[in-house]
Amino acid sequence: MNLVTVIIIAGTTSLGGVVIGYFLRWLVTLGQKGSIELTIKQTLLEAKDKAQQIVQDAEKESAHILLEAKEQEKSKEAGLKKLEDRLIKKDELLDKRQSDIDQEAENLRTKAENIKRAEEETEAKQDEQEKELTRIAGLTKEEAYQEMISRVEKDYEEDLLIRMHKLEMNAEDKLEQKSRDILATTIQRLANSSVPDIMSTNVDIPSDDVKGKIIGKEGRNIRTFEKETGVEVIIDDTPGSIVLSSFDPIRRQIAKAAMENLILDGRIQPAKIEEFVAKAKEEISKIIKERGEQAAYEVGVLNLDPRILLILGRLHFRTSYGQNVLHHSIEMAHFAGMLAEELGADVQVAKAGALLHDIGKAVDHEVSGTHVEIGRRILEKFGADQAIIKAMQSHHEEYPYETIESIIVQTADAISGGRPGARRDSLENYLKRLKDLEDIANSFGGIEKTYAIQAGREIRVFVRPEELGDLEAKKLAHDITLRIERELKYPGEIKVTVIRDSRVVEYAR
Repeated sequence: MNLVTVIIIAGTTSLGGVVIGYFLRWLVTLGQKGSIELTIKQTLLEAKDKAQQIVQDAEKESAHILLEAKEQEKSKEAGLKKLEDRLIKKDELLDKRQSDIDQEAENLRTKAENIKRAEEETEAKQDEQEKELTRIAGLTKEEAYQEMISRVEKDYEEDLLIRMHKLEMNAEDKLEQKSRDILATTIQRLANSSVPDIMSTNVDIPSDDVKGKIIGKEGRNIRTFEKETGVEVIIDDTPGSIVLSSFDPIRRQIAKAAMENLILDGRIQPAKIEEFVAKAKEEISKIIKERGEQAAYEVGVLNLDPRILLILGRLHFRTSYGQNVLHHSIEMAHFAGMLAEELGADVQVAKAGALLHDIGKAVDHEVSGTHVEIGRRILEKFGADQAIIKAMQSHHEEYPYETIESIIVQTADAISGGRPGARRDSLENYLKRLKDLEDIANSFGGIEKTYAIQAGREIRVFVRPEELGDLEAKKLAHDITLRIERELKYPGEIKVTVIRDSRVVEYAR
């Protein structure tokens, strides 16, 4: 075999391999192509299914949104419909009201015209009648009236006088009897006994040894006690008691409370005396408040200002002609209530006016003016009812009787104060003289405290040592004596004692 043959055979073999390789490659390529097309088709199918599902979901969502939008639109349309109906009804109601108002106004105009027309017709008829009467009688209207009255009086003068006299007598007798019955019934229903206040108070002591403690060394305790309280302490041979004397019941009460507490404590000395007197004053202030509230509650007078009740309570320690003013006021309130019931008047106003009629006496030594005027100012300041003020202001006839309740209060005052034994004129004059003594001394400068003691036979004046010296104190005693001699009338003599007591206090720290 030659080289050419070998080459030919080799070339043929190579060509055959190439053809076979190409054929195999074509087969492989054909298989891959079919697989890719299948994958593409499958992917397209899946994409179509997904797109169809998305379209279906979108259609469902759009249908749901459209349904909700329609429901909301229907709801809004219904609300607008209701609002429109309400507005229509309101318009109809307003139209109806306006129509009614117009109709009523028209009716009123018609009635006014009818009344005016009737008045004009009546006046015209009266004028015609008067003209006719004048024409017939030949007299004016006044002359015809006087003629008629004169004729009747002349024809029936005697009968009229007899009848009028009988009516007056019967009316007076009936009214007099009725008033007597009312007053008698009222007094009988409240027949309280009246005990005048006395001028001294006894304080029980456990033993006579206490008297020495009360007097103190060189009398300093008793002097301090009398200075702080303004009462006279009487210590005599009477066993088991001492006497506190003063014309002022508040001072006596404070002194009694302080003395009893000092005796219980046992430590009787100037510092303790000042402490217990201060506590006693606080206790009396509390009693004053309680007495005012209790008085208002007892008579059934409510809704009074607490400040009025506080001033009212001070009347518990005030007397008028020996009669306790608060008891007198409570008694008057009961009387006034009974009289108001009988006469058909306002019971509450009558009671309140009677209870508060003397409230000015609680501060008449501090404020200028009569106790009636002071009382009016107090009640007006604290907002009391004007009906109560009118009822209380006329009980001494300083003001006119404006209401029936004012007459009732004046009558109740006369019943309570005018009963036998209710008051003592001499006691009231005595208290006034003691008060005048203190007022004269207090009118001078540099005075700290002033007390009239020993039934008005002595007046003790405590001066401020930083303002007055010993010479000024002596001159003050002389000046007070001259004023008393010039302005007061009294039996015997009055001792004037001016006390200038200075203290120096230092503290060691």
